[in-house]
Amino acid sequence: MVSMDIGRINVTAPYTVSLTAGGDCKFITDAGIVYFVSFMEDDILQGVDSYEMVISNPRGKKSPRDPKLRDTILAIVYEFFESSASALLYICDTSDSKQRLRHRLFAYWFNSAPRKRDFAFMSADITDAEGTRNYAAVIVRLDNPDFESVMREFYLTTRTLREKP
Repeated sequence: MVSMDIGRINVTAPYTVSLTAGGDCKFITDAGIVYFVSFMEDDILQGVDSYEMVISNPRGKKSPRDPKLRDTILAIVYEFFESSASALLYICDTSDSKQRLRHRLFAYWFNSAPRKRDFAFMSADITDAEGTRNYAAVIVRLDNPDFESVMREFYLTTRTLREKP
């Protein structure tokens, strides 16, 4: 589990973030939408210390365009990297067939972020056996001592998943 410093997050996050008893980050937008951001240890990338980030809106309420949402999530992501040398995986939810939209939005958020030059962002799409396109990305600090291993493992893992029958 990554130990997050909520004080550092709230210095830059436009929405006030709190930690749940389970260690998830929680905030409420101006539109009254409750979001949770959690980090779960992941073993998809073999031999690489990585976590999967999950952004959830449990009530499923549609969010208006809100730059404060992006900036709050980025503040949480930046704190993750201040607290951990791990790689961060982001896999888009497919339950409502809006995974491509989520992927494009997150990639835009991250690639237009103020600190984008501190990180590498590599994404991939993988079609599963049922024909559903899945989108994933890895984010890693450029100064991570395992940078090359992380990027190579992400590439090899996604390539293998694409080739499975």
